[in-house]
Amino acid sequence: MQDNQDLNQIHAHVIKTSLLLSNPSGVAENLLESSAILLPGSMDYALAIFRGIDKPDTPLYNILIRGFTMKKSPEQAVMWFKQMREESVAPDKYSLSCVLKACSRLGALREGEQVHSLVVRLGFGSNGHVQNTLIHMYGNCGEVGVARRVFDEMSEREVRAWNSMFAGCSKNGDWGEIAKLFREMLGAGEGFDGVTLISVLTACGRLRDLELGKWIHEYVMEKGLSKNLNLITALIDMFAKCGEVDTARKLFDDILERDVVAWSAMISGYNQSGRCREALDLFHEMQMANAEPNEITMVSVLSSCAVLGAFETGKWLHSFIKRKKMKLTVTLGTALMDFYAKCGSVENSLKVFEKMPVKNVMSWTVLIQGLASNGEGRKALELFSLMLKKKTEPNDVTFIAVLSACSHTGLVDEGRKFFVSMSRDFGIEPRIEHYGCMVDILGRAGFIEEAYQFIKNMPVEPNAVIWRTLLASCRVHKNVEIGEESLKQIVKLEPTHSGDYILLSNTYSSAGRWEDAVRVRNLMKEKGIKKPPGCTLIEVDGAIHEFFAEDTAHPQSTEIYDAMEDMMKRIKSAGYVPNTAEARLDAEEDDKEASVSHHSEKLAIAFGLIRTSPGTTIRISKNLRVCTDCHTATKMISKVFERDIVVRDRNRFHHFKDGSCSCNDYWRLKLETRLNGATESLTTRTNGYIGF
Repeated sequence: MQDNQDLNQIHAHVIKTSLLLSNPSGVAENLLESSAILLPGSMDYALAIFRGIDKPDTPLYNILIRGFTMKKSPEQAVMWFKQMREESVAPDKYSLSCVLKACSRLGALREGEQVHSLVVRLGFGSNGHVQNTLIHMYGNCGEVGVARRVFDEMSEREVRAWNSMFAGCSKNGDWGEIAKLFREMLGAGEGFDGVTLISVLTACGRLRDLELGKWIHEYVMEKGLSKNLNLITALIDMFAKCGEVDTARKLFDDILERDVVAWSAMISGYNQSGRCREALDLFHEMQMANAEPNEITMVSVLSSCAVLGAFETGKWLHSFIKRKKMKLTVTLGTALMDFYAKCGSVENSLKVFEKMPVKNVMSWTVLIQGLASNGEGRKALELFSLMLKKKTEPNDVTFIAVLSACSHTGLVDEGRKFFVSMSRDFGIEPRIEHYGCMVDILGRAGFIEEAYQFIKNMPVEPNAVIWRTLLASCRVHKNVEIGEESLKQIVKLEPTHSGDYILLSNTYSSAGRWEDAVRVRNLMKEKGIKKPPGCTLIEVDGAIHEFFAEDTAHPQSTEIYDAMEDMMKRIKSAGYVPNTAEARLDAEEDDKEASVSHHSEKLAIAFGLIRTSPGTTIRISKNLRVCTDCHTATKMISKVFERDIVVRDRNRFHHFKDGSCSCNDYWRLKLETRLNGATESLTTRTNGYIGF
């Protein structure tokens, strides 16, 4: 405010003393530069001075254009450049550089190309300063090839020109070109600076080029650049993305004064490496350090909450976002939606979606997938129809979500139609994931033979996931023959995946072929293939608790087992009968019931019953698929204890309430229908599929 008053006084003095008349160019230029460049705030005063000058020359126009560009009004800068041309005032290299910067910030490629033509006509095509801004403009507008041609035409390249090329490649995600350019730069003996290294480190992280990243790390340490916070943050990000999270943490711990970017890089590194509990722990440290998180921080922490099923922590984050009045951008809003959906609270996901001022295809897709995995397949398809009405074009990921909705809800005919529609109506060629969805749709519904033929007729080579999907359906529908063929194909592709042997063993068990089941388990032992232990997570009072089958490591283990025994007695009284077929194969007959009772999800639910208030929803996440017995038991628990229970397993969500599950026992009903002979002929079903 004082600066404005001072300038007013000087301006008044200049007018009174007629200085503008005695030295019009110099005085006007100083006045205009002070108001347009040096003073904060709007350009109104600068414009008032400019309009009071009779026949402003090139330097005065340059100041005005530069001022508007600096003060984030690039459209005004372009307008005044046009005015300059209309008034026949000749632009110089500074005018051209300033207006190119404005075009760059606007992403105004057409105007930038027109300025480029003017540059050539006026003879500034070989001026290094102008060439540099041309490179920056083309790179920022997505024309990296044109930027490279301008770069290659330069007789002498300063580090700024190289950095402009790196910036353009970064903007367009051309990470390989950055690494290639930097190696050219080193080969040519060109000097580089911290800005260069930050661009290259970003590329190393995306490319997982640890070798080049380590070379830069050694250079930084050798040259004593470790106090450059931006550079160290880029190193943290690079090491985390390359899987060297512990190295990243050492660098982070050595920073004396961390800014939000450093905190966010480390939290994001933990999240992207699947070390989500450490991401949440570090976020709590960030809170203790009174560091204010930004949108990037919140997205990473919400993602970690989604993976862990940390519902209460994520809800607190949502209230924090509201309290801090953070803008609900597409990125942040979509992260919130994804968190709620992955914690089984799809109603909250819908609320966030409705409040988002701007939505993109990813926002719609996340909600469609969330509805699908939470047993709301028909609602998911209704939302897809609404998405099309709103003129949002679906992408390949959207169709994975749509086909997933058909799979979880048993909508076989709809799945067939969408699979054809994606290429016919939207020009999206099916990827391996889409074929996998179709195999899942058919297999879940009991059309095992059709699913098998579909795989055989695929135009792309099926991967292990495709065959594994079919094997899982064979297990549910007791199709031993195709199950054996599926495992044979999987072993060729991924010979040591334990889950596949277990699926076939369980297929034998479900068909009553116990000796074959034991044979498969023994084969696993011979090959040294170990089954990953079943693990269930539950969040209580903001802390994540982890349980394994027959686990006694928890500090409250005795109390938990007592609660579990009481829980099992009460549901047995209500009609629950343990399914001992789900017990460990090596369990003795007398121990099979106990083995089933000690599954990780039952221990987690028992813990939830004793640590949460009556009527509170219990939410658990499991790393494997929920077994038949635990599914049946959880239905009974929800009824006997009058609790809503949300279980997220490897495949979907199960919402248990009053003795029922949101999946409607879909796989069991289909199996019973099939056994009763009510299923249509597979031959007629298959006919429409050949040649897809």
